Amino acid sequence: MDLLYQVIAIAIPVIYAITVHEVAHGLIAKGFGDFTASRQGRLTLNPIAHIDMIGTVILPAVLVYLGGLVFGWAKPVPVNPYNFQNRNRAMFFVALAGPIANLIMAIIWSILFMLFFTLSIQSLISERFTELFAMMCWYGVFINLLLMLFNLLPIPPLDGGRVMRSIVSDKNGLLIDQLEPYGIFVVVGLLFFGFLDPLFGLVQSITRFML
Repeated sequence: MDLLYQVIAIAIPVIYAITVHEVAHGLIAKGFGDFTASRQGRLTLNPIAHIDMIGTVILPAVLVYLGGLVFGWAKPVPVNPYNFQNRNRAMFFVALAGPIANLIMAIIWSILFMLFFTLSIQSLISERFTELFAMMCWYGVFINLLLMLFNLLPIPPLDGGRVMRSIVSDKNGLLIDQLEPYGIFVVVGLLFFGFLDPLFGLVQSITRFML
């Protein structure tokens, strides 16, 4: 499959994986009384509203070209915890909403793949499109599972770190808040030194099982 087809097969799952992830955060926040994302027009599945030029476009494109692991991010949906009546309880569910949305998306891609071949749709279309669709489904499952598990790591500012922040004592919560600006360096270090390689292997195994 040439580069253009590969880019298409990867770009669509990546863009909607991170878009749905962010919208899920905003929807749950709205349910708990924070309308910040809604007022800013961020509760939409239109990817344009969520695109971060580096994380959504440039980085994934470079990784596709280099043939490495495809990864990216969208502009975070704004959440104002001071609009919540019970801040910790609301932030717990807001943080979990993104990973859960990715799990649902992975299941949807898996179902689409099974229906496509169970109903023998591939016999009605070209082999080229069949290959493209199968590859898109594979990346749809893989990328969503990867985003789900990666974001559940208990490292702020990842969703897992925010979940941890919502269930610890106020004293420990303040400590996590102080460490959050440095969390991204921890994540980069884990990636660079290969400590997250087992996570990628696990996701690949689950993806093969689901397809």
